Parts: sequence; structure tokens; C-alpha cells
Amino acid sequence: MLNRSTVLTDAQVSAVVPALQTQVHRDWAPVWGSDADLSFVATDAQPPAGAWWLVVSDDSDQAGALGYHDLTNEGLPMGKVFARSDINAGLQWSVTASHELLEMLGDPDINLAAYVFSSATAGRIYAYEVADACEADQYGYAIDGIQVSDFVFPAWFENFRTAGSTQFDYGNHITAPFQLLPGGYIGVFDINGGSGWHQLTAESMPAQYAMRARVGSRRERRRTPRDQWLLSEVR
Repeated sequence: MLNRSTVLTDAQVSAVVPALQTQVHRDWAPVWGSDADLSFVATDAQPPAGAWWLVVSDDSDQAGALGYHDLTNEGLPMGKVFARSDINAGLQWSVTASHELLEMLGDPDINLAAYVFSSATAGRIYAYEVADACEADQYGYAIDGIQVSDFVFPAWFENFRTAGSTQFDYGNHITAPFQLLPGGYIGVFDINGGSGWHQLTAESMPAQYAMRARVGSRRERRRTPRDQWLLSEVR
């Protein structure tokens, strides 16, 4: 976890790492089968070779103006947390950090999806994003006083499941496959729809079409051809 923010001190960022580590080892790994050992990289330090990055910076507008990068300097997965944007919006940046960390572990290459067919030639592809459906801070939970994100279980992507038949998210807020909680969303691709990837939200059904994804978001990277992804430099 790299601190490159001007609004958070190294002490503030490093204090969150133990809670994220507990979440990954205790809550995430038994369900999803992937695990990670986290470490903190101070403002003036460099990450070790071979590491995946979770970078805490200030805001996406600043990053967009400077040019955006999608992978580490070794071409490995990278997550992004915009602390100042979260703080200005009254949100917990630690929830965003947890959100991005878990989604990086769930789909590091941002290329997985679940296909739900409605006929032989039609259906909908759901992006494999494990925290978007329950993204709102209100559904998160505390670990040693640090707020972290709720996340869905694999069953959320399994269309054969019936409502209430199993656990669909860690917090037990979701009761059926592909259900979106208030404040939640998911990227979808309608087969033969001609719309490409777009965003389905809980607040407005059917889907809302957002042609420009937020700079730095995984949705933006999912829409961007892989040959246009850039390597990052540590500053």
C-alpha cells in the first residue's frame, strides 16, 4: 500500500493496513480462495520488485490531468484510492481502499465476467466486480475501528441461485443474485444491444448509460483496449 497522498500522513495510511490484512486473511480468503500479504510503503519509499500496488493519492481529476496509468512499472495489477475525493464527498477513504484491494484480488486483470443468457442469441454479461453492488459506506463494517467495504460472495454471480438460498455478501445485506443495494452499481454488456459496456444502478432501472467512466475507475479500464494501458512510475 503506497502513500502518495498530500492529505493523509504516512501514519494515517499505515494505520489502515492491519485492518485490511485481517479482512483479506479472515474474511476474503476463505470465501474466494485468493490471499495476499500486505505491506506499507511510505511517501518517500519505493515498493519492492514484484509487488502489486494499492496507491493512495489525492483525486482522480488531478490524476486525469497528469495522464493516467493502469499497471505497475512491471506490468502487474494496480489499484487506486483517491483520498481527497473521498474526504470531500464525506466518504471513508478506508472503505475505498478495501473496495479496490478486494476487487484487485477478485479479478486482477479486469477481464472476468458472468454471462446470464435470456435466449440462444441474447443475454447480459456482468463484470466480475466484487464490491460495486454493495459499495455504499453504510454497508461496510469495522475491523479494529477501521471501516472496510462489504463484498459479494461467488453466489452473487450464480444465476441459478434462488432468493434467500445462500449467503450473497459478507454483511448479509443482499438476498438474491445480481441484486444491487442502494448506492450500488455494476458494469453490464448486453449481447446484441449495441451499447457496449454500461452501468446498471440500483436507483434507476433499467440501466443508465454512462458513456464516460470515472477517470481511474476499473470500469474505465475495462472499456479501454488493453494495448492502450500504460505502465506507472513511482513518484
